[in-house]
Amino acid sequence: MSVHSSISSPDIVSKATHQARAAAAILPKLSGSDRSRALLAMADAIKNNKDDLLDANTLDLEASREMAVPELVLEWLKLTPERLQTTIQVLQRLSDWPDPIQQMQRSFYPVGHGQTYCQMMPLGVVALVYEALPELGAIAAGMCLRTANSLILRGGSEASQSNQMLVRILQDALDSVDLPVGALQLLPSDQGDFTRELITRDRDVNLVIPYGRASLVQQVSRQATAPVLRTAIGNSYLYWSASASVESARWMILDSHASEPDPVNAIEKVLVHRQQSSSCLAVLLASLNDKGFTLKGDEELAREFPELSVCAPDEWRQSYLNQTIAFKWVDSLDTAIAWMNQYSSGHADSIATESYYESRQFAAQATSATVYINASPRFYRNAQTNLPIALGMSNQRGHRRGLISLEALTTMKQVIQGNE
Repeated sequence: MSVHSSISSPDIVSKATHQARAAAAILPKLSGSDRSRALLAMADAIKNNKDDLLDANTLDLEASREMAVPELVLEWLKLTPERLQTTIQVLQRLSDWPDPIQQMQRSFYPVGHGQTYCQMMPLGVVALVYEALPELGAIAAGMCLRTANSLILRGGSEASQSNQMLVRILQDALDSVDLPVGALQLLPSDQGDFTRELITRDRDVNLVIPYGRASLVQQVSRQATAPVLRTAIGNSYLYWSASASVESARWMILDSHASEPDPVNAIEKVLVHRQQSSSCLAVLLASLNDKGFTLKGDEELAREFPELSVCAPDEWRQSYLNQTIAFKWVDSLDTAIAWMNQYSSGHADSIATESYYESRQFAAQATSATVYINASPRFYRNAQTNLPIALGMSNQRGHRRGLISLEALTTMKQVIQGNE
């Protein structure tokens, strides 16, 4: 998908948004089975072109290593047969998913002499601005197609070859089943300020989803005039109560880091009740050290446990994204909740406790979008059967919070039908 340098950024973005809006007007008119057929065609296209995708990704990896791209981004960038297979499975599952568009729901705004109900409908044009993670573009395309939305992708330059190959394959699949190719667009990543131009077209783009490190999400959120669904990765907190065992805390931490390639809900900060046994904490630290984690602590803990380096004050609100965990003593659950509400990313916080009262208090007062009680916050993009497929996690108070699933890509309209 080459672009001539003589064409300006506004012209390129204008053409992409025009084609996306035209497709967005067609998609809701198609039947759910038509869109299911297209999703299966997309899955088959990826399956039949795996080698081309892996070859393109190898070119991206080689170029990125020469440019000293951070290891974190290289890990996100890397396509493997397993990651492609997961993408194929997501598209196949989406094809079987009940069509969310045109579904009816009960209205809570009754009117006299008539009936009211709510009807789900697509947003229109969705833009995904993301780093590396080429398979994320395919998953987003599948979720948008299932919800009858068009999608414009703006990937990073590190994934240029992978994204171009993937979009070409998916567009061919759409064309093969007579769906509008304009439903999926890719903006060039090697020139022009396409991101700013895209996210400020609030008359053409109905939702912007930034996905990547905090710096990218913050930049898009500041610049956009179109609605933004902000995502978050990392800096999730765990409160380890005095009543909980070391095995519970250990399992929750390790399992939360097992999500790959992007550790969305990885526990990176642990608040330890002061009455928790020091010997249990020593066991936990030794176990995590054996697993290759980098361990930090507040000044008091670092004095007590020399294997901990001191956590700087500004680190408590930052994501590590590299298997680093910081520990801090707290005097009570109230203190832990207040600290989490101030410093965590606010998308996934958890508690390990044997106390029913503590679990209820945590559920009621922790302000994170999702709270986990004696459960691992591990994120699954392709969750188990009958659980939602999710693009990521949102920590904002507006639009949608928590899992970015199909419902996040829809909106409601009220229908009022009179009795006369």
